[in-house]
Amino acid sequence: MGDGDLSFSNAIRNHVNPQTLVASTYDDATTIEQKYQNNALNNLKARNVHVLNSFDVTNTACWQGLKGYLNSFDVVIFQFPLIPAFVGREAFESNTRQNSMNVLNRALLHQFIKYANEFALDPGGPMLCYITSKDVKPYREWNIEGSLNDRLNIEYCGQMQFDISHFEGYKIRNVDRDKHVKDTSGITYVFSPKNIDTHTSELSPQLTKPAYLTPNHCSLCRVGPYMASEDETKHLNAKKHQQMLHLESDWQQWLNEFYS
Repeated sequence: MGDGDLSFSNAIRNHVNPQTLVASTYDDATTIEQKYQNNALNNLKARNVHVLNSFDVTNTACWQGLKGYLNSFDVVIFQFPLIPAFVGREAFESNTRQNSMNVLNRALLHQFIKYANEFALDPGGPMLCYITSKDVKPYREWNIEGSLNDRLNIEYCGQMQFDISHFEGYKIRNVDRDKHVKDTSGITYVFSPKNIDTHTSELSPQLTKPAYLTPNHCSLCRVGPYMASEDETKHLNAKKHQQMLHLESDWQQWLNEFYS
């Protein structure tokens, strides 16, 4: 999903060669060819890979457009997702008047998980959603492994390091222009409504859950363990923690409105 220049899909086709591969981009075909000088659009089409352009993961009509591929996939992947920048102050203020960029990005990923399970994943398979994201701000403030899947009957199963060396030719692109992004350490977060140990014996040993999700830690700020109750109290009163609580409150408000 949302494969900017389609180099990730092309790398999967070259080095994994799954039985069925469908790629999608948010941009239309003309924009891809104009924005990215080195794109894999024609290469994928020449190799009979179905490419869905103008695919918005928040739009159920796009998912329904899968047609013959509805509920047929084992895994759906979203690599380094990010809401595009709004051009100009007026556009930014208009789009963030009700929700911050933090909430908008969480909403993008939440709807990806929700609709992938409803429209794309095969109930007879492992039903895996992969989200690969950078382990730096602002991405790590989205609480992907915490509350992203609230209101969904879909579990966070664990995570694994993303090794770009396994995907020769894949370039992490700037979402708005023809520029490579530094290969910052990436983490692939795995979600499924099913028990991973039962349905994917090869995957489960690769998955871990970070220590900050255990007791005596703050999962929002990724700190701990607390050495004493005074340390916990100091952290909970700190400006950083209060900011994270505010972001979490905004997220819960979006969920309330979305599901009302």
